This record gives sequence, structure tokens and C-alpha cells, in this order.
Amino acid sequence: MTRVVLLGPSPGPDTSPTGLKLAALPGDPTVAERLRSQLTSLDPRPAVIPSDDVAAALRSLADVAETATESLLIIPENSVVHDELIYQITKTKRGALALVAKEPRPDMTDEEAQEDSVPIDEADPEIGLSRLEGLPVRSRVGKSRVVSVGTAAHAVTRPNAVMLGPVHLSARNAPVLAQTCRELAAMAHTFGPDDDLVQLIVFGLVRNGVSVGIRGRRDLFYRRVTTQEEVNEAGAEMAGMDEDRARLNNAVKGADGFFTTYFVSTYSRFIARWAARRGLTPNQVTLISIALGVAAAACFATGERPWMVLGGVLIYFAFVFDCVDGQVARYARKFGVLGAWLDATFDRFKEYVVFAGLALGYVIAGNSDDIWILALAALGLQSVRHLLDFSFGISNRRKPPAQLPTLPLDAPDDRALRKALVRRKEERSQGLRGLLKMWTKAGKFRAVHWARKMIVFPIGERFAAIAITAALFDARITFLTLVIWGSLAAAYTLTGRLMRSLV
Repeated sequence: MTRVVLLGPSPGPDTSPTGLKLAALPGDPTVAERLRSQLTSLDPRPAVIPSDDVAAALRSLADVAETATESLLIIPENSVVHDELIYQITKTKRGALALVAKEPRPDMTDEEAQEDSVPIDEADPEIGLSRLEGLPVRSRVGKSRVVSVGTAAHAVTRPNAVMLGPVHLSARNAPVLAQTCRELAAMAHTFGPDDDLVQLIVFGLVRNGVSVGIRGRRDLFYRRVTTQEEVNEAGAEMAGMDEDRARLNNAVKGADGFFTTYFVSTYSRFIARWAARRGLTPNQVTLISIALGVAAAACFATGERPWMVLGGVLIYFAFVFDCVDGQVARYARKFGVLGAWLDATFDRFKEYVVFAGLALGYVIAGNSDDIWILALAALGLQSVRHLLDFSFGISNRRKPPAQLPTLPLDAPDDRALRKALVRRKEERSQGLRGLLKMWTKAGKFRAVHWARKMIVFPIGERFAAIAITAALFDARITFLTLVIWGSLAAAYTLTGRLMRSLV
């Protein structure tokens, strides 16, 4: 569950969301009615905090955070937003996440725009006076997180964004939020009328060392409205956007390998939508994938060329439906422990039963039974790789998050914070950390990015290698490919994980 906190606007005839009608949307709801209905599945009884008195609002938010045992979603009550955007924000794995709108500055280089921290200006920091989405541009964001936030009384260096509204925090950051809100309430008299409550919250979190990730709207809609004219514009714009297409695109994992990205996900998402709309569950799709994998193994076991070619086609589609089951789960939002277990377990089962089929077919075709040695080598190597992946994942989750520099809330500008970030960047650029960072930054080159994806020999590349080599050659070539490529992948990943474990 997620604890929802609605930040109410200052009361007035033009700003109360209870009277603003979204006439462009079905049902003619008010802004407040629609938002509450969208949030019902998260929290049927959200906390509502009026924001006309900033100090009182901050203290009320601190009270909510102190008693929170689940994640928190803080969102202005006058928000017009797509359901899918709420879903994506609340399903983040980051400890804190804010929805932002960036405003590119002409004096910013491409390299600066990609960095989390950049060198300090010789000139005094300046508060952004331009406006975006009706708010002053008083935030500095980098590639993946908020670097600094300003207020009417706190300068920020080279501002380039605003905090749009929704902020999501994990339960572990709730105590920090409570403490931050109480500190901010004590200095509320220093804030100006243009200071937005959401930006104040993120301002305090960042200065207290919380890593606040960023997310843009992309192909989804979010806007705060204060007048009926703005509501009408927002409703018309949102109705013209294809939310279902955005939801479908989000069902595809963004970190897939080369083969999966270009030879499966380009069309598998449409199979997933077709299956979801006809009531097929992810587990049923998994069973289809298993059946195709077993059928491929049976074809390979004949040892005859036409059946080997058919086996290659079937193992390819077994992998396609292995991708589709996860995409159906994400598109239809049908998740379960059984499904996750079936997917992980039978991925291995399909792979290993195909190994057995290939080896058996090789022997039936009159070749040497030494093929079983290669089959066992491929199976053992892949099993060890899966074991290393699992154990490293468990160990990495126990690693405490890196500590970010902090800055007193009453510091008039962010000079000290940004200097600390520069020092931290320099320290992390030395030794093993520097080597790892350099290799990570090399990923901005497309060729390097895909080479790194392919060298680890993910499941898509493995199934492609099996399908192609089995159809065109024989099982011996298939197993040699799996053993040689798998050994290189194991050496690469093991080296990287050892280095990451030492820094």
C-alpha cells in the first residue's frame, strides 16, 4: 500500500479543485473527484493538508510522515494527471522520486546537462526568475537526480527545472521527511509567496542528504490547474494523448539486450495487448512458452535437418512468449508470487530441456556420444552463472545507500553543497571507482552500450544462438558457442562484480 497525501491549494473561487470541471473527460468530473478516484486503489482515505498556511501544512505533513509505515505519495489536489503516470511514479524502486519539468539554458553545455554535478560558477549563484508550468525555475537537476533547490531566500546555481508536483518516498525516508518538515516549518517566515510547497519539501530533502531521483512526463500528461480555463485546456490536451500506447510501451523492459530489443520487443508488446484484452493471464502465456520450448526440444531430438530448423523456429517463439508473459503482467497489472516463480524456474527448464534434446538428436543422427560432455559443460556453466547472478543480487540489496553531502537549511545558497558534490565526484573518479565510472560513461556511445549488453550473453542472445546454430549447423557447434560465449560472459561479469564489491 501507499499512503497518499493531498496538498490542497489556498481556498478561493478560482483555485479550489472541488469546483473545477473536467468537461472534456467522460463523466464531467471535477478535478478533485477525478484525482481521488484515481488514488482510491492506493489509499481510499488520503490525508488532505491545506497549503494556505505553509508552516501548518509542513507540521501536518511531518505528523503523517512520523506515523507512515508504507511509502508516501505527496501530490497537489489540483493535479490533472494520467493514471499511468501515477502508476509509474508509485512503482519506482528509488528511495525518493520527483516529477520534474526541465528548462534548457542556453549557457549549459551538453556535458553539463548529463552530469549530476558541475563546476561552481565564479559568479554568484542566481535564482531562476523565468517560469515553467506557472512556477519559478528554482531547481537544478542533473542526469538522474535533483542536485539543488532554491527558495525566495535560498539561491541555487544555474537553475534549470521545477518540481511539478508528485513526490514519492519510500518508507525508509519517511523519518527524514518528518524531521525536514519540522525544520522547514520553523523557518517558514523566510519563504515568499512564490515558494511552492512541493519545491520546499524537495529543497529540504536534498539539503538533508536524500537522493531524490527525477522523472519527466515523457508521453504522459501532468498539470496543475487553478482556473476553469486551465482545466479546459488540460482536459482537451490530455484527451488527445494516447495513454494506452504509453502504458503498452511501459510494459516493455527498458534494459533488455540487443536481440530482445530489436527482434522481439518491436512486436511482442502488441501480442501482449491482444492477449490481455482477451483475458489471458501471464501464467497462461508462460505455459504457452513452456509448451513451445518442449516442442523445440522434441524437434531437436530427431536429429533430422528439417526438424532441427523447425526446432530453431519454435525455440525463438518460446522466447517471444517468455517476453510476452511479463509484458502482459505489466500491461494488465497482474502480478503474483506464483507467476514470478514460474517465469524464473521454467526459463531454466526450457533451456535445459533443449540442451537434452540437442544432445539426444546428435547421438540419434549417428554421431559420437561425447556430445553429452559438452551438453553438461554448457548446463553447468549456465547454472553457475545463474547462481552468481542470484547471490550478487541478494548481497547488493543489503548494501546501504551511498551518503550524499548535506547542507544546513538556513544556508543562503548552495555553494557549499555543490563544492561538496564536486569533491565527491573527484574522489569517485579515482582508483577502481574511476575505472568503473569511465566504463559506465562509455555507455553513452551506442556501439559500446550494445556491446556491453551482448557480452554478458543474456537469455535473448542465448536463445538466438541456439536457434541459429541448431538450424544451420549441429548440436556440437551449438554447445561450443554456448560454452565459449558463456565463459567470456562469466569472466566479464565476475570481474565487474568483484570490482564493485571492493569499492
